[in-house]
Amino acid sequence: MSDGGSRSAPERSGLRAALSGLTTRGRSFLAAGLAAAVCSYALGQADLLRVGLLLASLPLVCVVVLYRTRYRVSGSRTLSPARVPAAAESQVRLRLENVSRLPTGVLMLQDRVPYVLGPRPRFVLDRVEAGGRREVSYRVRSDLRGRFPLGPLQLRLSDPFGMCELSRSFHAYDTLMVVPRVEPLPPVRLVGDASGYGDGRQRSLALAGEDDVIPRGYRHGDDLRRVHWRSTARYGELMVRREEQPQKARCTVLLDTRRTAHFGAGPDSAFEWAVSAAASTATHLLERGFSVRLLTDAGTSVPGPDGVGGYGGGTDSADAAGLLLDTLAVVEHSEEPGLSRAYDVLRGGNEGLLIAFFGDLDEEQAAVAGRMRQRTGAAVAFVLDGDAWASGPGGIRLTGGQTPLAERLRLLHEAGWKALPVSPGDALADLWRQADRAAVPAQRAPSASGGGAARSAVPGTPDGTAGHAAAGRPGPRAPAGSAYGGPDAGRRSPVGMPPGAAAPGDGKPGGPPTGAAPTGNGSRAGRAGVPRDPWPTGGDSDGTAAGGTS
Repeated sequence: MSDGGSRSAPERSGLRAALSGLTTRGRSFLAAGLAAAVCSYALGQADLLRVGLLLASLPLVCVVVLYRTRYRVSGSRTLSPARVPAAAESQVRLRLENVSRLPTGVLMLQDRVPYVLGPRPRFVLDRVEAGGRREVSYRVRSDLRGRFPLGPLQLRLSDPFGMCELSRSFHAYDTLMVVPRVEPLPPVRLVGDASGYGDGRQRSLALAGEDDVIPRGYRHGDDLRRVHWRSTARYGELMVRREEQPQKARCTVLLDTRRTAHFGAGPDSAFEWAVSAAASTATHLLERGFSVRLLTDAGTSVPGPDGVGGYGGGTDSADAAGLLLDTLAVVEHSEEPGLSRAYDVLRGGNEGLLIAFFGDLDEEQAAVAGRMRQRTGAAVAFVLDGDAWASGPGGIRLTGGQTPLAERLRLLHEAGWKALPVSPGDALADLWRQADRAAVPAQRAPSASGGGAARSAVPGTPDGTAGHAAAGRPGPRAPAGSAYGGPDAGRRSPVGMPPGAAAPGDGKPGGPPTGAAPTGNGSRAGRAGVPRDPWPTGGDSDGTAAGGTS
C-alpha cells in the first residue's frame, strides 16, 4: 500500500491563464460578440451593439466566476499493490474530499499516467456537498518493467454554460514499480549451496578474540559448560557465553547487461529473459535462507558494500528481495566492453555459490568468466545462444559471433563452470533441473596414508572412476537412488584392514578386493551407482577431488 497523502488544491493561476481556459464555445461567443459590435458601428445599429456586448460579456463573466471560485478540496491516491510483476494489474484508487463549507459544482478528475500504462483516466463527479467525499478507481497494467510515476492529480472546473474550463493540479504523486516476472523454481540442491558455505562459515563469537566474548546472564536450562567464569567473577553472578551465530550460506547472482551481448528488444528479448531469470534465482535462494547479492558486469553490487560484503537476506529476506527486484526493475543495458569489472569484485576471495547469466561471449570474455570460477566455491552459468536469439523475432546480431557456442561452453567447463546453453523458449525451471543433474558435488576421497582428505584430483575420467581404480582404492559411497554421498560416503577402513574390507559393525564380513568392482552386497554405491558428471570440474571450493565409483 502506498498513499499519496492529502493535498489541498494549489494556488490559482493568474487571470491570463484563466482566459486561456476558454472552450470552443466560449471563444465562439467572444468572436461573435466582437463581430456584432463592429457591424453595429459600421451599419449604425445601436441594437446590434447591445447584442454584441451580451455575447462577448458572457464568456468573460464565466472566466471571472471560475477564477474567483474558492473550492477547497483534498485528494489522495492509493496503489494496491505498489509493486507488481510485468503483465500484472494494479488498482489505483482516487479519493476526493470537499473540505470547505460550500458545495462544489461539476468536477472532472484526471490522473496523469505514462503512456505505457494506458490512456489517462478521467472521471466526472457531480456536485460534492460540504464535507463530502467521492472515491473512484481504475487499473493500470504494463508489459514492460520499470518505475512509473502516477500523478499529479488534476481537477478540472467548468462553468454551467461550458464557456470555460480551468485545471488545477495537486502536488502529490506516487510511483508504480513494475518488477520482472518471477518464475517459481524447483527445490534442487546445487553444488556449494550447503549451509555455511564460503565466508559464511565464519562465526562472530566475539569482537576481538576468544576471550573478548559478550556474556549474558545465566538462564534456567543453559548448559553449565558454557559458563564464563571470568565474567562471573567480575559481575558477581553466573554468566554464560553468547550463543554462536548460525552459519549463513552466500550466493552471488551475476547479470551480464552488456549491450553488445544481447539481441533484440521487447518483453520477449534475450535481455529480458536474463533479467527475469536473475530475479527468479535471487528470490528462490532468499527463500531458502541464502544471503544473496546482485552483481552486474559494470561492477555494481546490490546491496551496496557494507560490513558483511554487501549481501542481503536472513531475517530481512523480504526486504532484501524487494530491494533486488526494484533494482532489476530499472536495470538497463551497459556500455561495458567486457566483464573485467565484475571479475575485480569477485576476485577478493571465496564468495560461495556463483550463478551467472551471460549474454553472447567471445573467447576473451569466456576466459575472464573462467577466472571468476577460480575465486568462488561453485559456479553455474546460463549462456545465451546468440545465434538462436538473433534469428528470432526482432533479433539483431550486434557482435560478430565468431566463437561457436560449443567452444564457449568448453572454455567454461574447463574452468570449472557448470554451463548450460539458453535458447528462445527455454523454461528456467527446466534449466534449473538440468543444472542440478549436472552439478554433482565433489566428495572427499581418502588419502593413501589413511589420514585426511585428498587435496587434488586423481587423474582419470571426469567422474573420477578410473582415477580411484588406478590409485588402488574404492571410491566414495552414495545412498541408493541419490547422486550425492551420504554420511558414510568415502568412509575409510580401519588401520590394519585390507583395502575394500567392511568396517566392524557393518554386518558385512568383507568387501571386494582392491580395484575390483563392488558387488551389491559389499558396496552401497554398487547398488545405486553415482551418475557420471558429463562436464568435468576442478573440484569443489576446498580443492577436494571429484568422487566416483570404482
